[in-house]
Amino acid sequence: MNDTRSPLQTIIIYLGALLILVWSGGPFIWQFSTSFQLDKALTSGSPSLIPDPFTLEHYYNAFVEKELHRYVWNSLVVSLATTFLCLFVGSLAAFALSRLNVRGRFGILMVILSVSMFPQIALVGPLYLVATNLGLLDTYTALIITYLALGLPLVTWVLFGYFETLPREIDEAARMDGVSIPGLLWHIILPMSLPSLVTTGLLAFITAWNEFLFALAFTSNIDRQTIPVGIANFTNQYYVPWGDIAAASAVVTVPLIVLVLFFQRHIIEGLTQGGIKE
Repeated sequence: MNDTRSPLQTIIIYLGALLILVWSGGPFIWQFSTSFQLDKALTSGSPSLIPDPFTLEHYYNAFVEKELHRYVWNSLVVSLATTFLCLFVGSLAAFALSRLNVRGRFGILMVILSVSMFPQIALVGPLYLVATNLGLLDTYTALIITYLALGLPLVTWVLFGYFETLPREIDEAARMDGVSIPGLLWHIILPMSLPSLVTTGLLAFITAWNEFLFALAFTSNIDRQTIPVGIANFTNQYYVPWGDIAAASAVVTVPLIVLVLFFQRHIIEGLTQGGIKE
């Protein structure tokens, strides 16, 4: 299709995109700049975007003095386990609701979605009591189960929408060739749904990676605390180490940015195709 936009429309579109880029990327750029500046520069009356002098002191403090790598490991274990469980359980649920003859499937989907409507602050108290009674405090298990409950509704809905776009003729052909229902899911539907799996997997991973409230409530020592709680522990009663916090934030933000940029094509395809019914 020929591009019929006028030069003025093109300029407006590019200016709008530039504004969105600056608005979204500005805080990250300032964060990275802060992580390379001395404390006296951060508290001066005229802050600068360009570090002068350049220092890695805050990264040393974050990793050596405050043991940031231990928080990173805890978050990595919890987030990866949550992601794989969300994809496993969510794909089974979405497949059953989309491809099998399940009565009241949309009612079931609404019930699943309603779980995510409860505010976290209303759930943290009861869940804390449950974790205490089961002896799950200061364990990965408590966090993984909680994050699974938080991420599963979104994963199920996105995968369900994507599965609905796949032609039903595929199911019929596979069944005529003797493929079982589990084989239909694992060997045909899931390989065709890679964009949606990448999208939902990233969303589940980012949700677990950034979650703070439940991690703060369920963990009390560095052996199980995740990154958001670890960064919050950097502060004390009389001093806020902005440089150390910025360095830790930069370390944990860069992997997410890289993942999103690397899988951006799959993310866009997975989110858009789920809204189209073949």
